[in-house]
Amino acid sequence: MLNRRTLIAAGAALALSAGAACAQDWKAQYPELTFAIIPAENATGVTERFAPLMDYLSKEIGVPVKLRIANDYAAVIEGQRAGNIHIASYGPASFARALKTGVPVEAFAIEVNGDGTKGYHSVLYVKADSPYTSIEDLKGKNLCLVDPNSTSGNNVPRFAMNKMGLKPDEFFAKVVYAGSHENAVIAVQQGTCDAAFNWWNDESESNLKRMERKGMAKYDDYRIIYKSDLIVNSPYAYITTMPADLKAKIRDAFFSIGKNDPAAFEKIYEGKSQLWQPVDNEAYTPIIELITFVDELRKKKS
Repeated sequence: MLNRRTLIAAGAALALSAGAACAQDWKAQYPELTFAIIPAENATGVTERFAPLMDYLSKEIGVPVKLRIANDYAAVIEGQRAGNIHIASYGPASFARALKTGVPVEAFAIEVNGDGTKGYHSVLYVKADSPYTSIEDLKGKNLCLVDPNSTSGNNVPRFAMNKMGLKPDEFFAKVVYAGSHENAVIAVQQGTCDAAFNWWNDESESNLKRMERKGMAKYDDYRIIYKSDLIVNSPYAYITTMPADLKAKIRDAFFSIGKNDPAAFEKIYEGKSQLWQPVDNEAYTPIIELITFVDELRKKKS
């Protein structure tokens, strides 16, 4: 005769068996995952910082997780649209672009600054010894932006300049897309551009500070002549078409890294950030509104 204890044990065994079968099902469908990153810096720097995370995620999720450094921001969007990129580190505007254009993508983690805030700024750098003190001083000079889908390197600057009554392609002698935040700074360093937009968290962390730590630039060689309002921090996102069990595995891995592999996390942000926190797509609604506005500006120009 079956007693209550036997039935409970049988039920638990069935649940474990079903869970194992579920895991095997998604592992058969996803024997390997691709993790992509927008090209904010040179490929070597990205690889060094993110390689420990790939090892950690591979161990925690149970399938190999391979790093892909995209050629441009659009490549990450299109890779997730096609289902070839399973997890991605976005900038806010490129993520908003993915949402706006119907990519089945879901933000699940947000970067957190060292002081606990979840935002950053777009700043405009010039050389410290240059005479420029405002955007208006740069009339007829060369400006470096980053990428059409960069938040701090294009969308916020264009929005800000429009509010000032400036049309960048008429106001500046030349407007150049540098391709990455690092390239934009190097262009100012080399004199190709007189000023460049970039991301900046605070006095202790920015793309320029990161470049200084790598020996690529000196922070004191530059001055900020414009700083935007706060922009919501960058998200990590996965495609929604993946099984719920797999997405849960990814979330669990991200949010337990502080306990399971703090060194891998520290390597990414060089000790300048707090642990990731949960986020959802709604947090990026203001950014969708921003890129929609910038799109309209482009249409008027054309």
